[in-house]
Amino acid sequence: MPTLPRILKRRTVARSRLFRIEQLDLRFANGVERVYERLGGAGYGAVVIVPVTAHREVLLVREYGAGSNCYHWGLPKGAVDPGEALTVAAERELKEEAGHGARRITALKRVYLNPFYMERELDIVLAEDLYPESLPGDEPEPLAIMYWPLERLGELLVREDVNDTLSITALFLAREYLASRAAPV
Repeated sequence: MPTLPRILKRRTVARSRLFRIEQLDLRFANGVERVYERLGGAGYGAVVIVPVTAHREVLLVREYGAGSNCYHWGLPKGAVDPGEALTVAAERELKEEAGHGARRITALKRVYLNPFYMERELDIVLAEDLYPESLPGDEPEPLAIMYWPLERLGELLVREDVNDTLSITALFLAREYLASRAAPV
């Protein structure tokens, strides 16, 4: 395992309502010093939920993306509130965005949105044994819902309105996890 660089200095160089840019002065194990910039972490993490029905359909929501100025189909996702457990956050976001709860939530993997330029971790979870239940959310408009057979994931991914990398990554992880769980031992 390589030795991590030593952080000599860390400072915020810009801030907005949503973003904080940090400058890191680093010294690597070989003595080389460099200055890096990154989007600093915010909040208490985030969760991406892969809701799978008893019929092996994935529940997707259509949401507006300000970064692309388009609507995209993707998985329910959202912030973890202060002091909130990951499973509680996943259950809340699923109810707020998709109108469903889950009796079983399994953590699949912690990923970084972009580990080279961002200090942002997200937890991908699988939600199963779904039931209808809604909570009011913070979306500016109601989100459309679509059910898609997990076996037809390839067809989903060629759609022009399915291009959220978090959702695509989470769908593959969930499909592989479910396949390995179903495989005979």
